[in-house]
Amino acid sequence: MNTSAEHTLAKVPEVTLVFWLIKIAATTLGETGGDAVSMSMNLGYLVGTVIFAVIFLAAVVAQVRAKGFHPFLYWTTIIATTTVGTTLADFADRSLGIGYAGGSSLLLALLLGSLFVWYRTLGSVSVNTVSLPKAEAFYWLTIMFSQTLGTALGDWTADTAGLGYAGAAIVFGGLLALVVAAYYWTSVSRTLLFWAAFILTRPLGAVVGDFLDKPLSAGGLALSRYSASAVLLAFMLAALLLFRQRAARTAH
Repeated sequence: MNTSAEHTLAKVPEVTLVFWLIKIAATTLGETGGDAVSMSMNLGYLVGTVIFAVIFLAAVVAQVRAKGFHPFLYWTTIIATTTVGTTLADFADRSLGIGYAGGSSLLLALLLGSLFVWYRTLGSVSVNTVSLPKAEAFYWLTIMFSQTLGTALGDWTADTAGLGYAGAAIVFGGLLALVVAAYYWTSVSRTLLFWAAFILTRPLGAVVGDFLDKPLSAGGLALSRYSASAVLLAFMLAALLLFRQRAARTAH
């Protein structure tokens, strides 16, 4: 690839149907994988958060230092954000006693603050502009906040609001359907719709993950967290190998 072509490509994937399918699988994997470490391994939320935070930081550094878009590195970083988001949200909600509502409110403020500072600093929050280190830093910080918010929001909807895992999945699935409808039949900002969909896939993945591994008495299927995580990871790997992902083109 020549130099001029490289400068027209971002370091994130083109947004396609396969992108969203892998994203939902990654968010569900974040829930089952995070719970496997913090609960099944009995390490606790704090230790689990520290472990996944180290993995997340290492993945982000590798992603930022990379010269171009690398699908496996990108999705490894996404998985790292979902797992640290799961354990961090659970630590804040349960160990610190903030509660689902308090945790969701705090994380929503952090997410909106990150997007605001990103926009004021670089003039755009479009993923198509993620090709420089500063934009990447904002991108991954925003994603980490959105993944953590999604975990807290999913738990709040399923547990506190009393909708259960299936009910919460229907709610978030319905909201995603509205975003899709807005994409095809309105002139709403594509950047706004992208971030709305990106945020909503996380609580959807969270409640689906909980539905898979929570006990039957709690409304789940009581599947092994390790088995569920392995199947989700296998699906992601198959999708990446079968469907070639291209880098998104920048807006300029």
